[in-house]
Amino acid sequence: MSMRNTNFIFLLVFLTAFTLSANEAVNSEKLTKLYTPFTKISIPPGESMNFSIDLINNSDEKLTTDIFVSGLPRSWEYSLKSGNWTINQLSVLPAEKKSVSLNVKVPHQVNKGNYPFRVIAQGCDTLQLNINVSEQGSSKSEFTCDQINMQGNSKSTFTYNAVLRNQTSEEQLYALTAESPRGWTVNFKPDYKQATSVNVTANATKNVTIEVVPPATVAAGTYKIPLRASTSSTSAELTIEAVITGTYTVELTTPRGLLSSNLTAGENKQIELEVKNTGSAELKDIKLSASSPVDWSVTFQPAQIERLNAGESVRVIASVKASSKAIVGDYVTRMEAKTPEATSTAEFRISVKASLLAGWLGVFIIVIALGGVYFLFRKYGRR
Repeated sequence: MSMRNTNFIFLLVFLTAFTLSANEAVNSEKLTKLYTPFTKISIPPGESMNFSIDLINNSDEKLTTDIFVSGLPRSWEYSLKSGNWTINQLSVLPAEKKSVSLNVKVPHQVNKGNYPFRVIAQGCDTLQLNINVSEQGSSKSEFTCDQINMQGNSKSTFTYNAVLRNQTSEEQLYALTAESPRGWTVNFKPDYKQATSVNVTANATKNVTIEVVPPATVAAGTYKIPLRASTSSTSAELTIEAVITGTYTVELTTPRGLLSSNLTAGENKQIELEVKNTGSAELKDIKLSASSPVDWSVTFQPAQIERLNAGESVRVIASVKASSKAIVGDYVTRMEAKTPEATSTAEFRISVKASLLAGWLGVFIIVIALGGVYFLFRKYGRR
């Protein structure tokens, strides 16, 4: 046989084998299919989706093929399972089908949009799938409050309603802290129960009530209080404001707190007073006045205090003069410190004593009376 005939026979055998192989592959692709009823799913970031996929063998022979996923972003997680087992190869008997479960987990930090990918049964079929991420994702946490500014006086309790949002893919235990000024009290109340930490499940929110109590002597002004909700992997911050309008209170007393004295009728006595600004706001134009018994007089030095800062005090001298006709006994003099915003009164009990001259005059009258009795007794006693 010539060389030309040999080559021709070899080429004919090769083409026949190739054609049969190609036909078998085409028939295999036609007879073997991957199927799922839901090929495009929309889900939000952080969620997982299960695709139930059937590998159908319509051929007359047992089919064994590798199965895998292609085209998913690297940060996405997925698993192919049959029952409780993770698989990467399937074997299907003739005229039967096998089901596999594809679980795809979408991360929280992902852009909104469509993400096409493929499930491939090697040499058999390719299934085109698509996941639509319905909103922009994030791996952050948020701590927000609709009303961050509150106003009141130093005796007010400021209440803020905040929302803590966990935008991560895992449950988080947040520690709740506040950088408040010295003397201030900040209480966190998730679900209306006081706590220093709170659990928030993945992609969920928690309502947190925040109560702020300022010190009683706080000065008027605006105070910023930074708040923080933090875990080992994420954190969120919120700054609230408390505007203190100030309280107006004044106290009139004496340096030792003693509200009683004594003097002699017709005499003048100086009583040392103390005017205190016990509020948190400055007091202006504090006027001093008194309500005293008839024919008594009370004057003050100074009679008016122009300015008194919060927490400060000033000494005032009250000159009290009792009536010369005052009889022995206790008298009440009512003194008052007053501003347009606040008033304080103090009632002084003043005991009036007899004068020395009146005492000696009384003694003299008694002596004269006794002498008269003695004279009458000597003159008329023997008759």
